[in-house]
Amino acid sequence: MDKNLTDKQNLILETISEMIENGQGNPTAYRISKYLQKKGMKVESVKSVVQVIEALEKKELVKRDIFRKIFLVENGNMPTGLEGVFQVPVYGLASAGDALAFAEDNIDGYLQISESLLAPSAKAQLFAVKTLGDSMNKEKINDGDYVIFEKKDSDFDYDNKIVVAVVNGLATIKRYKKLGNGVIGLFPNSTNTFHQPIYIHESDSFMIAGVFRKVLPVKFVSL
Repeated sequence: MDKNLTDKQNLILETISEMIENGQGNPTAYRISKYLQKKGMKVESVKSVVQVIEALEKKELVKRDIFRKIFLVENGNMPTGLEGVFQVPVYGLASAGDALAFAEDNIDGYLQISESLLAPSAKAQLFAVKTLGDSMNKEKINDGDYVIFEKKDSDFDYDNKIVVAVVNGLATIKRYKKLGNGVIGLFPNSTNTFHQPIYIHESDSFMIAGVFRKVLPVKFVSL
């Protein structure tokens, strides 16, 4: 504990460090507020947390990037070229074969992505899933790869796009095709002939979590 800081400032610093060490990534003021509330601590408001963070910034103990994510300066956890590298959350496991449970609220970790790899304008809407199976290997999406998707508005046209589709709570990576009369096909593209399309109707309970942006081969990724 730093005796030159207030109790609130020390608490926020310790919380930021704790969240990062627990694999939750660099938090925002909102996430810090929710984290403290879950631990049973009284938080006046998100604004009060922001005010403490601003005071810590003036003391050059933390910095925030353009997405208001907070980085500790004193322990060197701030990445080189902060404005050129951003984090993409990894959600659960999505199958490129049989559909597996898709844990929307369970972030498994974060990928550090350079802006040179993905358009900066879209990064706030990006997320990643880890692939299981080989049903999309002709698209160069292989077992164990991390696949980056972008969230889209409900009126986006997904026809003929690779998507991560969630059907009755289960997720799978496939190519989305409109077949007419309200029928939608989710098609594999694989060297393995075992894999078959999934057919659904537009009135069924399903959602498209995101549209394909990029694949990061697992041999190049360390989470």
